[in-house]
Amino acid sequence: MDTTPSRSADSTTGTAPGAAAATGTVSGMAATAAPAPAGTPAPVLPPAAAPPGDQAARETLEDYTLRFAPRSYRRWSPMVVATTALGGIAYMADFSIGAGIGLAHGTGNALAAILVAAVVIFVTGFPLAYYAARYNIDLDLITRGSGFGYYGSVLTSVIFASFTFIFFALEGSIMAQGLELGLGLPLWLGYLISTLMVIPLVIFGMKALSRLQVWTTPLWLLLMVAPLVYLVATDPGSVDRFLAHPGTGGDGSVNTASVLLGAGVCLSLIAQIGEQIDYLRFMPPKTRANRRAWWTAVVTAGPGWVVLGAFKQVIGVFLAVYLLAGTGPATATEPIRQFTGAFDAMLPSWLVVPLAVALVVISQIKINVTNAYSGSLAWTNSFTRITGRYPGRMVFVLVNLGFALALMEADMFSFLNAVLSFYSNCAIAWVVTVATDIVVNKHLLHLSPHAPEFRRGMLRAVNPVGVVAFTVASGLSIAMYFGALGGTLQPYSPVAAAALALLLTPLTAVATRGRYYLRRTDDGIAEPMYDSEGNPSATVLGCHVCRQEFERPDLAACATHDALVCSLCLSTDRIGDHLLPPQPVRT
Repeated sequence: MDTTPSRSADSTTGTAPGAAAATGTVSGMAATAAPAPAGTPAPVLPPAAAPPGDQAARETLEDYTLRFAPRSYRRWSPMVVATTALGGIAYMADFSIGAGIGLAHGTGNALAAILVAAVVIFVTGFPLAYYAARYNIDLDLITRGSGFGYYGSVLTSVIFASFTFIFFALEGSIMAQGLELGLGLPLWLGYLISTLMVIPLVIFGMKALSRLQVWTTPLWLLLMVAPLVYLVATDPGSVDRFLAHPGTGGDGSVNTASVLLGAGVCLSLIAQIGEQIDYLRFMPPKTRANRRAWWTAVVTAGPGWVVLGAFKQVIGVFLAVYLLAGTGPATATEPIRQFTGAFDAMLPSWLVVPLAVALVVISQIKINVTNAYSGSLAWTNSFTRITGRYPGRMVFVLVNLGFALALMEADMFSFLNAVLSFYSNCAIAWVVTVATDIVVNKHLLHLSPHAPEFRRGMLRAVNPVGVVAFTVASGLSIAMYFGALGGTLQPYSPVAAAALALLLTPLTAVATRGRYYLRRTDDGIAEPMYDSEGNPSATVLGCHVCRQEFERPDLAACATHDALVCSLCLSTDRIGDHLLPPQPVRT
């Protein structure tokens, strides 16, 4: 799928050189604002339009929270980006999820549920990962231009932020269980330690996270895979017991209701693609020279994360069945107990607990720096759009950690499956809606703009295509989950969320004829948005508000000054002084 944009004057690549000044086109691509005509008093910028403090000057620290990630910052190779992104899926929750499904519904139903969920997650995650890597924007920015509008996507930002603190709480609970077993620390103290220890790492964004993930991944893989290989090799009967496990009160047969109930829990992880995208947006430009490595990294670290995730869920079922006779179902779903039992079969007793605790702690750090990081991006996006203020990403790191700590202290782990099953309905509706808009509305129906747009002033405030599809799909599926439509339909709530989103997204686009995607097609800059290979342009231009320089895709012409303004300054312009006027959009 190649999405090289057209160069037509009515596309989001900008107008042709020499476009009329009436459209707001800035001719002359100097890297600073054009001077005002002689005798014109210097413009007085309204205080609301000024950027908050010196945040714009510290983009390396802020990691381009609300905007396009520029080429000058994206210095990592495709494989480093992929390794960093995959390091973020080192969570232990998969082992608990798999164990819970397997013990409740039996191995056959659990394996089928894991497979169904993995296929759905891979298929829906692929177009999102591609757009993030190709155009260097995160999932919230993709969502804005893929059916939701500038303010409409606040809905999904909150959904994604909720995902990050729910899974932070889950991983923190697992680490606290490890610290309790290994060091005798009370759970409340373990919760606090697991929360505070990630702050120093997540402050410094992508640079620190890439080093952490690359260096810890080999050890994590060794500790995870070695006990499984040993148990299978030394106790072949464990495989037979695993395959034959019937589940609680079951007969071992595979049935649709059990598979869908299990798949609903697994599908709560569908929003993980958002965290993968927070890394994939830093991919280097796709060129002929790096094409193979680029595609390998995008597929592996994008939708391909679910392959490793599904494998971990299967391991969770295996270890739970292996330990069931000795520990009982109450602790067989706890990863620290699972790996303690596995290590106990292959190592001296004095090494068992330290290695199990080491695995849990490494996993928790690897995933929870990602949860804290991605959550801070999502909260900052929402807050800045609603209030027009940009307090900095670090503020929302602390907010996200506060929510997670509250969930841990409330013992979320004890009702894990219920939380995840409920959440999955919202997550499925969101991801399927955006993926459908990209594949169907953009590439098949041509009703949605081909290239993504995220800048304020270029997008409508709310687009009914995504908002209607998401609201109806998530609302009806949640009603089904709680039994409002009868017990027979209850297991089918994830299917309803996916099917309704898949159906309503193109139907709403056709009904509205795609009129609610763009507010303008011309951003007032003659410089092309994309280079000859379809990558975002690296041309550097200046924002006259914050006096910083940014690459072409991050700017638009200013409505009241013969100059340019960056996307963050547009977001913090509370009176709309810099926004270009609406423009008739050709449909």
